[in-house]
Amino acid sequence: MAHGFAAPDTGLLPLDLVNRGKVREMYDAGDGLLLMVASDRVSAFDVVMEERIPRKGEVLTQLTAWWLGRLGAAAAYGPEGGVEGLRHHAVSADPDEIARRIPALADPALRPLWARRSLLVRRTRPLPVECVVRGYLSGSAWQEYRASGTLAGEPLPDGMREAEPLDPPLFSPATKAELGDHDENIAFEGVVERLGPDRAVELRRLSLGIYHLGRRTARQRGILLADTKFEFGEDEDGRIVLIDEVLTPDSSRYWPEEGYAPGTNPPSLDKQPVRDWLALQPGWDRTPPPPALPPEVVAATTARYLEIFRRLTGSELDDFVPPEFGGGS
Repeated sequence: MAHGFAAPDTGLLPLDLVNRGKVREMYDAGDGLLLMVASDRVSAFDVVMEERIPRKGEVLTQLTAWWLGRLGAAAAYGPEGGVEGLRHHAVSADPDEIARRIPALADPALRPLWARRSLLVRRTRPLPVECVVRGYLSGSAWQEYRASGTLAGEPLPDGMREAEPLDPPLFSPATKAELGDHDENIAFEGVVERLGPDRAVELRRLSLGIYHLGRRTARQRGILLADTKFEFGEDEDGRIVLIDEVLTPDSSRYWPEEGYAPGTNPPSLDKQPVRDWLALQPGWDRTPPPPALPPEVVAATTARYLEIFRRLTGSELDDFVPPEFGGGS
């Protein structure tokens, strides 16, 4: 796909739409499979912008594929930060393989709508919690701590500063909000109440294990993984499966290591240019319709997504070949 052009939304795909979120569409691909398509839409303050961020959906899908390849290898070849036994839902991120499995997508005219931004996945039953891991005190966790000295109602040490490391990192689950609402932080006991103790403990183990692997990998590339969230589902045999996007800049807070200092609000390698620009707009009350993003903000945001992809994978997006999935699936 040419640089500088956002792909159109994917509503023209000849598949039954299962779900449409702020960024993704899920389509029924038959045989117990779904096609997960990441659009170039961008949201900020829980409001979807009218403008698109070129190549954003491609970055999200290909970076998820890259991480799943690393996690699958770790799970297959022995204990690695607590991810042994990890299963994920991915089948293929390769457009040719997806077109082979879903003949309705083989039409070349449709390819710009889904290729490189789609992941073919197995159906699961999503579990009703967001599995958040926080390695630094930031975002909603900092806001709660500043107000009450707690995180999800649990006390944290006195005198902590914004962006200060949490040692050890904390499993900080949240409820899944409806579209347009905010997730709500809950204590670990809230997961136990919803899913039972065995399942809650396993979700915590896997989430912390994936975070530790992701944090170590990012740190080797000069990036701090401040926090991230995972989603899990249950397969037809009742086994826990990692689903949705994984360690992307939309589901994670990445900071450049250079210039990081506790007591500040470090710049994120994500849609930060959008948030920064919107925060300066007088009169906007953070409800639809949002103000129109200027072209320079759109371009700066695309550059951020391409930068985090390049720094993490060591590859330019155009040169990246997605892995074949094996041991982790």
